[in-house]
Amino acid sequence: MKKTYHLCWSGGEEILFRSRRDYIHGIICLYIAAYESGSLLLAYCLMSNHVHICVRTENKKAFIKAFRYSYTRYFNSRYHRKGRIGERNFFSIEICGLYHLLATISYILRNPVHHGVCETPFGYEFSSARAAFKNEMGYALGASPASKKKHHNQIPDRHKLPPHVLMDREGLILPESIIDTADLEHQYSSVRAYQYYMNKISAEEWERRQAEDKNGKPPIRLEDIEKGIKGANMKEMLANMTSRAYHKAIGDMELCDIIDSEVRARHGDETIYTIPLSALMSIAEMLKDKYRLSKERISRCLALNANEIV
Repeated sequence: MKKTYHLCWSGGEEILFRSRRDYIHGIICLYIAAYESGSLLLAYCLMSNHVHICVRTENKKAFIKAFRYSYTRYFNSRYHRKGRIGERNFFSIEICGLYHLLATISYILRNPVHHGVCETPFGYEFSSARAAFKNEMGYALGASPASKKKHHNQIPDRHKLPPHVLMDREGLILPESIIDTADLEHQYSSVRAYQYYMNKISAEEWERRQAEDKNGKPPIRLEDIEKGIKGANMKEMLANMTSRAYHKAIGDMELCDIIDSEVRARHGDETIYTIPLSALMSIAEMLKDKYRLSKERISRCLALNANEIV
């Protein structure tokens, strides 16, 4: 029997997705794991150092293991790296009841806003926020048709995807072709309700509505969704939702691109995982001086311990 879960996989002190290509491949691996295990994806959001998923599945461990194994093989091959990426364990909550489900999916899709990556959930490309109510919200108007790119050019060996799964010209799977949009739209009931949940500030009202599920479960809060993320700052995340001002800062993907370009310029066909520690420390020093970034951000993009950076 399928049950509904919120699953969270964290990179710990390391970046999971360094480039656009990584995000694209991560979504491919995510859907392959769902498709081959007979699981249904209701929502996903891939952030630079963690992943949030809402899924209906009979075996959550097998599902997340298949996703992590497939993506780890890709990541290690691309960056000449060995061993497990991300934390060994994953965090999960079983979701019971309509309002618990709506809160969970909404928190997942609002995650980029909580982390200050974008102003609205719909502005983030590596989540399924745009999958539901596309026609009603105008996202389908004037959209160029997806490329009929052959799947075997993009997906890992030995895997196949059904023909209804569409990719754009870069190989990014369109979320509406892998999310159970019919179920998702049924749960939210209307585009206005969906937009309400995507923009409503997290508050006690959400908790009161979840009590209507009468399942004996505590309400789903932001701190529950982010529980598996190392160093998650609830005060800062809530402030990002309520602030009237949005300050575009250099993102982790941009920072990783700067780092990887610097590595290629200095060391040729090498990656941060194959150059000496002394070279990494030199790059860390450059980033601190030039961009005034925190040691925590620099260290996770360099796969270092923050204490190693002076």
